[in-house]
Amino acid sequence: MNALVLDKISKVEDRPLKIMEVEMQIPGESEILVEISCCGICHTELDEIEGRVMPKLPIILGHQIVGNVKEIGRDVKKFKVGDRVGIAWINSVCGKCYFCRRGEENLCNDFKATGCDVNGGYAQYCLISENFCYKIPDNFSDVQAAPLLCAGAVGYRSLKLTNMNDYECIGLFGFGASAHIVIQLIKKLYPNSKVFVFTRRKDDAASKMAQDMGADWVGVTGDKPPKKLNRAIDTTPVGYVIREALSVLEKGGRLVTNLIRKESLIPELDYQEHLWNEKELKSVANITRDDVREFLDIASSIPIVSRVNEFDFQDANKALVMLKHGEYKGAGVLIVK
Repeated sequence: MNALVLDKISKVEDRPLKIMEVEMQIPGESEILVEISCCGICHTELDEIEGRVMPKLPIILGHQIVGNVKEIGRDVKKFKVGDRVGIAWINSVCGKCYFCRRGEENLCNDFKATGCDVNGGYAQYCLISENFCYKIPDNFSDVQAAPLLCAGAVGYRSLKLTNMNDYECIGLFGFGASAHIVIQLIKKLYPNSKVFVFTRRKDDAASKMAQDMGADWVGVTGDKPPKKLNRAIDTTPVGYVIREALSVLEKGGRLVTNLIRKESLIPELDYQEHLWNEKELKSVANITRDDVREFLDIASSIPIVSRVNEFDFQDANKALVMLKHGEYKGAGVLIVK
């Protein structure tokens, strides 16, 4: 099969992904082989390519995968050939440890990530256990569904972790693939709440998209919003945003960081200004299978509309450079088939 392979840590601008012919694997007893239609493009891929998240090299990136079941192992019972399925970041866990028993499989020490620890979706085919893939709701096209599997699911987990209630004010720092889905969740689940959006530049594409999608106020990170935030979600790769978000957080408020790595350090915090009065800072680590299942059900009922930029398979390097430099708004999706 054809695949885009990363074989060394590099700057994204060096366009390191290479189209190669690799051996297609045969499903094990409880595995399915998925013929991939498309795969979402995620900021985590930038972190993997540039070494902030260390993948198992060589690796096929991609963890927002949509396709159809091509072959099944002899013990597979949940899916049949032809079924449309999705594959997300969570690829496997031990199922036995303290965290798994508590329903926190995202924290399992043996957590394996699709497109990082095992080969992912920048390819024609992908292997996955039947226990780690999901039926795609019928009202989503393949391209519309792809961003839901990470940008949407981890955004949903982040929103849950804010402990938000209706009538509260929430801030979204950064407005890309994840936040443009989260704002739709907030508008549906908390219809009486205010949503303030903070972007990196005044009147940039992200700002205009936030305005179009019903944000109650849009400003630049560092601006003072009309009122303090009860809850906040940070999806940006830069460290200073955490300090700025904490500075406009209300007493007892919570900031959730929705990402794996920051590209720059968090500046020094002043305890009295940034953390006192029971403010909280909480990170998100990975996702659970329940996050994906719950979110797909909710997304289907709303329904969520992903703003998608499609890229041809051979243009993956170009798409990643554009993502790094903020040259498109919404979510990127790589068309494989």
